[in-house]
Amino acid sequence: MSKPDESIDSTNHSRRKLLKCSASLAVVSSFPQIIQASSGLTSQRSLEFLNLHTDESLGCCYWANGIYVPHSLSEINHILRDHRANEIYAMDPTLLDLLYVLREATGSQSPYHVISAYRSPQTNEKLRNRGNGVARRSLHMQGKAIDIRLPDIELSQLRDTAMALNAGGVGYYQQSNFLHIDIGQPRSW
Repeated sequence: MSKPDESIDSTNHSRRKLLKCSASLAVVSSFPQIIQASSGLTSQRSLEFLNLHTDESLGCCYWANGIYVPHSLSEINHILRDHRANEIYAMDPTLLDLLYVLREATGSQSPYHVISAYRSPQTNEKLRNRGNGVARRSLHMQGKAIDIRLPDIELSQLRDTAMALNAGGVGYYQQSNFLHIDIGQPRSW
């Protein structure tokens, strides 16, 4: 039998979770407008990344007053490069917008932990040959996909929020502790 205080704590936790989910849904429901509008939620959008392979970190405002900030996009492209080939590629800004909305919707205060972002065709083929379930025409090669986690958000919550956005592909890799996000056709696995 649980103590009375434990049951109150559990109820309060459930209410907080419900309120947080409701707030997330408000942001999620406005996703198409955020991606396509020139103003979005605020006059600025910022992202933070920690590349787990290079131990590089970055926090920057990538969008301000209706336009993408070229210098910030260059910095983001650098940190999200193919670290195996040391090859930089222009990440699709729509993916960055999706990451922005996803982080806002979850209420995360952590930087995105990046497992994989851009992959050169050669790197993608090497990973495919290892049998890691890598797609032949992966959107990683087009700067339209990223494998991430947010350490202060449960991976299943991150998945559920990403799926509710219905803005692209969502791959849930619970055993490896990461989520694949892309801006291709909405689908999940």
